[in-house]
Amino acid sequence: MALTGTTPEVLEGQKIAERDEICGTVTSSFSGLAVRNVLFATDFSPISEAALPYAVSVCRHFGSTLHMAHILTDAGLLMMSGGIDYVSLGTIYEDAHTEAKQKLERIALRLGQMPRRCHVRHGKVWKNLAEIVETNRIDLLVVGTHGRGGFGKLLLGSVAEDILRHAFCPVLTVGPQVSGRVKLPSLDRRHSDLAPVDLELREILYATNSSPSATRSARAAVRLAQEFHAHLTLLHVIENYSDPGSRPGPIEDGLRRLQELIPENAELQYAPERELEFGSASENILRVASDREADLIVLGARTALEVGTTHLPWSTIHHVLAHAHCPVLTVRG
Repeated sequence: MALTGTTPEVLEGQKIAERDEICGTVTSSFSGLAVRNVLFATDFSPISEAALPYAVSVCRHFGSTLHMAHILTDAGLLMMSGGIDYVSLGTIYEDAHTEAKQKLERIALRLGQMPRRCHVRHGKVWKNLAEIVETNRIDLLVVGTHGRGGFGKLLLGSVAEDILRHAFCPVLTVGPQVSGRVKLPSLDRRHSDLAPVDLELREILYATNSSPSATRSARAAVRLAQEFHAHLTLLHVIENYSDPGSRPGPIEDGLRRLQELIPENAELQYAPERELEFGSASENILRVASDREADLIVLGARTALEVGTTHLPWSTIHHVLAHAHCPVLTVRG
């Protein structure tokens, strides 16, 4: 039904509200965290496969259905054809589609009794992923990242930003620097079944610039801390403040805003800690995460309507994604 006189901004807000009603990570109640459908997007590279154990462990913890997707892009198909022979492109597509489907099915066979679905699509990456997210009511999207500040072959440049800007569900990224107890073992192709991996979160770091739209991402961090009985740290970094000793106002204001992000009805095992730092946002986030041995970093991402008032700048988010020693959960505001 069309709404006469409704602006694109209003329609965008209505869509967000509709998804908030069905997305388990964002509800008004703190009685439990529902993650019913998880989407693992892969290009079958080692970078992508490193993220698969995390998608599997999330599904095992929550009893979720695992959706696995591979997108065949025109650029990739042209590279397979040498970029010249357009006549054979149709045949190459059919072969690539069959091969991708077989690879996904081989992974699926190793999941035991875990509910799963395989999706092979052709076209623009985000457009196809968005359709899968919408149709299957995906609660979490899981991808692997490389160390150059962006994503792997599947998610390059503007595609990565499209996903973080427009995904209504949170996005869990696993980068090459993930290490220590949070690094889940790679999958052994010699065994028919995937070894059970428990999802364990002891320390969660939530980083924000305390923007008015930080409520959704903060709520996701609080709900995760509640679900896993984890310790939660809320971090705010002031980048442009040269003399913190002489003017305590912004410091007190920052700590107050962090406190306001914790709902009164949140039942946490440990009292959340608030931390204020000065300087580079990305460097401070990474340092605090390392010092606290964080198992997960939660970041708030800019919405399509927040061009001038973001959570954290995209440059900050990309730097954290590429260099974090633990997975990063990005939640669109």
